[in-house]
Amino acid sequence: MSGYLRLYISFLFAVFVVVLPFPASASWQPEITIGIMQGASSVQFSTTGGTLYVYENPEKHPIFVLPQRKELDVRILQGKILANGQEIKGDRLVIQPEPEKFIKVNGMPYRGYITLLKRSGLTVVNNVLVEDYLYGVVPKEMPSSWSMEALRAQSVAARTFALKNRKRHSTEGFDLCSTSHCQVYEGMSAETKLTTEAVNRTRGEVLFYKGTIIDALFHTDSGGMTESSENMWGSSVPYLRAVNEVQSQTKPWSRTVSMDVAVKSFEKNGKRVGLLREVRLSRLNIGKGSGDRSLSGRVRSADFVGTKGHALLSGNELRSMFSLPSTLFDVRLSKTGIVFSGYGSGHGLGLSQWGAKALADQRKSYKDILFHYYTGVTLEKLY
Repeated sequence: MSGYLRLYISFLFAVFVVVLPFPASASWQPEITIGIMQGASSVQFSTTGGTLYVYENPEKHPIFVLPQRKELDVRILQGKILANGQEIKGDRLVIQPEPEKFIKVNGMPYRGYITLLKRSGLTVVNNVLVEDYLYGVVPKEMPSSWSMEALRAQSVAARTFALKNRKRHSTEGFDLCSTSHCQVYEGMSAETKLTTEAVNRTRGEVLFYKGTIIDALFHTDSGGMTESSENMWGSSVPYLRAVNEVQSQTKPWSRTVSMDVAVKSFEKNGKRVGLLREVRLSRLNIGKGSGDRSLSGRVRSADFVGTKGHALLSGNELRSMFSLPSTLFDVRLSKTGIVFSGYGSGHGLGLSQWGAKALADQRKSYKDILFHYYTGVTLEKLY
């Protein structure tokens, strides 16, 4: 590791270290905050055992110390926070189980502790160490029955994505959400033995490009070839390059949109085409681009010609308008509407999860998988 990179990582540690309001288990790793609920009118908290501590100010004594099997009920009433019927003057509560125990939110267990915020209702934030967070992410992003090397690759990608995208929801009071907008996270209820092992066997490992943590994007299935960033974002990212898959034309799909629905969708998006007469788009050939397709074959643009005009739409616009699985598709007109038929699922950038499975099944290591999908990166042990 270069001296520059060591210095950078030392700086990251200085930024990541967070002092918890209650002693946590010794672990030199970053803490991350996950928004698991927003706009709630009431939330119930308990523990898997032991005492529950409730603070208005973590630097002062707790306002509640609830013994085992006692529940904390927090609700919003006339714009005020009530905790077990007692009015809370501030806009925040910190709720902490005792060491080695876990907190339950509406009966669902989570590692770490909870920060409760008053923001258009109650926002529930899980403060959790990164590795503990990944225990609840990896099994929701990849089936735990898959090969260990695929699970390890997913663990590294998920860890890298989380650290790169901290503060993504900072205006809402947390780092990442718990949905597919960031990474799906369901706490301890999602954990499995194999995915926890995959996380542990890659502990602290993060992907870098020239000394900077990468944005380790991943998707379900590329359909046969991943995509380069400029064809999705309009800007080139050196480590997000199109690469070939072990298998092609994977995850075939078809969607039919009625003519009436299609015309209304075009009009809603400011495109008055009338009755559709023709769709101008070259045939799909995975791995061979053209003027209206990227190198991977994904749609750059398609021209829909109708009785009142025409509409030139990007593949991303069409995917959004008609909820298509991917932009790797052909289009044809039928007697009743538009037929989209294609392959893959997701945006096509970075790691393909089904592609990672195929590589792992060919006995490729998790490092082989990561270096296949992320061009020119290094794998460093951050902590």
